[in-house]
Amino acid sequence: MTVLTEAQKQFFQDNGYLVVEDAVDAALLARLRSDFDRWVADSAHHDAPYGETVDGRPRFDLQPPGDGKPAALRRVQAPTEVSDAYYDAMAESRMTDMVADLIGPNIKLHHTKINSKQPGAATMVKWHQDFAFTPHSNSDLITALLMIDDVTEDNGPLAVAPGSHKGPIHSIWQDGVFTGAVAPEIEEEMKRESVLCMGKAGSVCLMHTRLAHGSEPNLSTQPRTLFICVYSAGDAMPCTPNPVPTKHMGIFVRGTDPRRVRGEAYDVAVPEYPKTSFFAQQSDRERGA
Repeated sequence: MTVLTEAQKQFFQDNGYLVVEDAVDAALLARLRSDFDRWVADSAHHDAPYGETVDGRPRFDLQPPGDGKPAALRRVQAPTEVSDAYYDAMAESRMTDMVADLIGPNIKLHHTKINSKQPGAATMVKWHQDFAFTPHSNSDLITALLMIDDVTEDNGPLAVAPGSHKGPIHSIWQDGVFTGAVAPEIEEEMKRESVLCMGKAGSVCLMHTRLAHGSEPNLSTQPRTLFICVYSAGDAMPCTPNPVPTKHMGIFVRGTDPRRVRGEAYDVAVPEYPKTSFFAQQSDRERGA
């Protein structure tokens, strides 16, 4: 089913991102919120990451306590494995159709996660390009960020550098250390040209895998939760292990397996496999851990 207009498709091609409202219906959004609220309530009984994913790492990752604040849920790894609502949003929603409009007709899943910034949380994401974490034989990959909450200027919205998907793949290794972030001078340049991706709950930001982006802490009293699905074209093959492995990796959500591999010329350093989560990976490097 075609969902996006030609103007929207062209905007994505030119800028590397696109924000669209009503990517899921109201009933599905309510189910997504209900499941996440339940996980937030459960996480209040923990002070360290807990649960288990297919590779043995914790499913529920917490912002460590500090400055008088308790631990707060900041990531859920592969939520499609433990929630029918999140599986349905990933596989059977207008969001899925939008991805097919941009890189279809054959679309398969790479991984899913939830990134959340609870009110006052210090969690931030340093600038990077997703492709450096998940290189494939070609870069027809889209990161779909579904807004479970209203995303405003104050609650840590995604900031992107329009058009950066057409530029170089910047290293996320600095001085031989895997930081998960571009060099500070490159980040400053990107921030000067950045725009914020905001919208009401149920909107989605569709982002090219090579688009540079980051986000600041949540300074508001409202949560900012994103359900993130990474999809690839059917003929894009992963070149490194999945940083968020899931039993759903490789399932075709639109079209069929073309049984072909399409290549694209690029050069990128092999990423470091995360011991816990991406958030912890970046913050640990900042502390020198």
